[in-house]
Amino acid sequence: NMRPIQMLAAVALSACLPALAQSAAFPERDKPLKIIVPFAAGGGVDAAARLLGTQLQKQLGVTVVVENKAGGSGTIGGKAVQTAPADGHTLLFSAATQVLAKQVLSAPPYDPQTDFAPVARTGTAPLLLVVAPAKAQARLSDVLGAVKQQPDKWTAGIPAAGAPSHLATLLMAKQAQLKLTFVPYKGTQPALMDVAGGHTDLMLDSMISLMQMAKSGKVKPIAITSAKRSSLMPDVPTFKESGLPTFAYESWYGVWAPRDTPADRIAALNAAINTATAELAKAGALTALGIEPVTESAAQFRAFIANDVKDGAELLKDAGFKPE
Repeated sequence: NMRPIQMLAAVALSACLPALAQSAAFPERDKPLKIIVPFAAGGGVDAAARLLGTQLQKQLGVTVVVENKAGGSGTIGGKAVQTAPADGHTLLFSAATQVLAKQVLSAPPYDPQTDFAPVARTGTAPLLLVVAPAKAQARLSDVLGAVKQQPDKWTAGIPAAGAPSHLATLLMAKQAQLKLTFVPYKGTQPALMDVAGGHTDLMLDSMISLMQMAKSGKVKPIAITSAKRSSLMPDVPTFKESGLPTFAYESWYGVWAPRDTPADRIAALNAAINTATAELAKAGALTALGIEPVTESAAQFRAFIANDVKDGAELLKDAGFKPE
């Protein structure tokens, strides 16, 4: 009496097996996992992506290739991933800048929220405020006071529109009620050189990219944007302890896949990346880059992005920002 049911069960099971085998073989051994970084080699985003790539290669036993495709405020690399096959083998590793393309570009090539599948957020990183070395002010309260008194004597370098550096500068101006003149740049390096040379007065950007110049005295470190001090620059106070008690701002890093990537592959990648992030944190590799690890689900990352875009769009709108 049981036989037909058992047979049916066996047939049903064998029908499921190829599907199970398929998802188990991801990522495929003979196919490299490609991570595209939409910025030049040598920057903070690139360094974080390469650490992750090396760890994933060790962990998954597949070849991981990190490729730099810079330009278009990060959208050239973004576009390459958006239009790649949605098989989970081509990923984008970028920073917070990725999600605001619609707000900062007059003709954005895609919608960062609907044209990609968020995979995992991997970490946060503090920004550092530095001023030109010839400036007399050494504390945040003094810098803010001086800008208030003589706003025409202070310019702020903006390395990229809509980047964390831009948004943090807008937030600082809003909370401290400052009128600052913004000077746009194409990247951190040229902006930093101008602050070192005294042509531009201050800038806020990722601590890791400004740290060397700040430590060598070529620019003057003032305050850090994270909630607590960084072990890499323990002498630099936070904004919170320096006169802006409610100010906290962090850059963050994440991984995206093309929009139609199957859910099981997103889940597998999320688990692999979270494991890799935890391993890198344990080894102290993230600390060296000033990164605090984040491990969360793809759904949590999606919700985080929606919130981040809302806050960023509001700051840009309040500041009267016009897309390029």
